[in-house]
Amino acid sequence: MGGSLLSLADSEVLREIQLPQTASSAPRLSPGSYTRFERARILGARALQVSLGAPILVEIPAGEVDPVAIAEREFEALVLPITVRRGRASRAG
Repeated sequence: MGGSLLSLADSEVLREIQLPQTASSAPRLSPGSYTRFERARILGARALQVSLGAPILVEIPAGEVDPVAIAEREFEALVLPITVRRGRASRAG
């Protein structure tokens, strides 16, 4: 077993974290267009990254140290370079 804190399932949802090259490089989904499960996965993964020392992408008030609160601020500001890949619905029949 490796020393990675993220499992294989996490790597399917998260791509390599990079700052976006341009504002129009990819369409962004609004915070309201994710399911509650996708939102929880994104916030949890980003909070873990912040707690491990990842750069914070938004301005935060002095004294704010909670990684979950920081991840929520980044999520609401639409600055997270995280992509959700949704599977195609299968047809029963």
